[in-house]
Amino acid sequence: MNHSSCFQKKMSNFRAPLGCSSSKLNRVCHILSVNPFWTRNFYLLIISLLGFWGLNVLKPRTNFSKLRNLDLFFTSVSATTLSSMSTIEMEILSNPQLIVVSILMFIGGEVFTSMVGLFIAQNTFNNDEHLLHHSIMFLSFIILGYLLVINLLGIAMVFLYISLVSNAHRTLKSKGLNLFTFSIFTTISSFTNCGFIPTNENMLVFNKNPGLFLVIIPFVILGNTLFPTCLRFSIWVLGKCVNKVRDYCDYLLKNTKEIGFHHLVSTRCSFCLVGTAFGFVVIQVVLFFVMEWNSKSLKGLNPYEKTIGVLFQSVNTRQAGETIVNLPAMSTVILIVITVIMYLPPYTSFPFVNDEEEQHQQQKRKRKIAKKLLSQLAYISIFVILICITERKSMKEDPLNFTPFNIVFEVISAYGNVGYTMGYNCKLRLKDGANCEDKWYGFVGRWSDAGKTILIVVMLFGRLKRYNMGWKFS
Repeated sequence: MNHSSCFQKKMSNFRAPLGCSSSKLNRVCHILSVNPFWTRNFYLLIISLLGFWGLNVLKPRTNFSKLRNLDLFFTSVSATTLSSMSTIEMEILSNPQLIVVSILMFIGGEVFTSMVGLFIAQNTFNNDEHLLHHSIMFLSFIILGYLLVINLLGIAMVFLYISLVSNAHRTLKSKGLNLFTFSIFTTISSFTNCGFIPTNENMLVFNKNPGLFLVIIPFVILGNTLFPTCLRFSIWVLGKCVNKVRDYCDYLLKNTKEIGFHHLVSTRCSFCLVGTAFGFVVIQVVLFFVMEWNSKSLKGLNPYEKTIGVLFQSVNTRQAGETIVNLPAMSTVILIVITVIMYLPPYTSFPFVNDEEEQHQQQKRKRKIAKKLLSQLAYISIFVILICITERKSMKEDPLNFTPFNIVFEVISAYGNVGYTMGYNCKLRLKDGANCEDKWYGFVGRWSDAGKTILIVVMLFGRLKRYNMGWKFS
């Protein structure tokens, strides 16, 4: 069996590992590749349980009481699945607990897990597959280098910015946050597109620091939406600059479809991803400028701060979930657009083709993808119905906070692993408003234990949407 047909069938990050004829490969196929949805789900659950244990053993800040186990497990799952849905205020967490969350985000990230899949795949080759074997091994080390260099660079840049900009440093100091921990946490969260920030207000507290947003934006893009494009560019640069690896680079660049690695795409797909990502950002920026420029959500900012803030917000809507605005204060149109964008998978792209036959193939592919996207709506509808059942008492007694839209928004945000939330406003309560205290955690933090448990399932399901949708490039 040839190499290309082999690599299209197996493993979570591949359409197949190579050398399918070997019995050793068949065993690996059975263990890792029969159902990548469940193998990845098992991985995420194990990491989440270990994270819960770490958060539970370590104590929060001394001026806070002990956190509930469900909330700690929810936080662990949220970090591992890169969802940043929250049931606790982030400033409750101690410095060691923030380190634990950073580790969960890092090892739960798409770049890290795809790299692990590549290293595992190297054990499935036959001895006569020299070029193929070494090319995949080389790709593994490229991703490892990419992962380390980008994160270390980000940590250094965030650390340097906070150190040099006095008002940003004062903000961090007033909250009792360690600068080095903040730099590590924020960089990893941005790169993995998790969206957690050690401050209660997320990035809203830094809305007067547009320079920090300009530092973070590239890392949000490099770690998720445009990772395939950046990976291909990195391979191309290495092939041009280092003669010893040119053969491996050429092989990887010319055989993307045959190799089938989810994040290694063709030149055309790379440009489609860039064009689509740019289009989504432009649409949101234009809508923000038209509908929110003079709104309360951007009040107190000068034109430059507004412009950079809007750009930062628009980039984060796709997956990262970091925010500088109070979402409930925004217009309904913007919220609906955000909901739709959160629902779309991170590598959504609109192909640009001229060839008639290729256009026909793309039309078939679009119909297939549209059908799968609609099928996901059925699952989301079931989750929404279940949560409406568990929260029916609150929906009856507190209808202005527990609105159907707020619940749908929270579920889609969890499914998209974004982390945006409509929050909870004590002023909207019809009963016992005086006894209510506003908190800096998500709307889900006000749900029952059953509702929180359902959203944990939604976060896991959303993190694995690529597998149950069969999402791949062509």
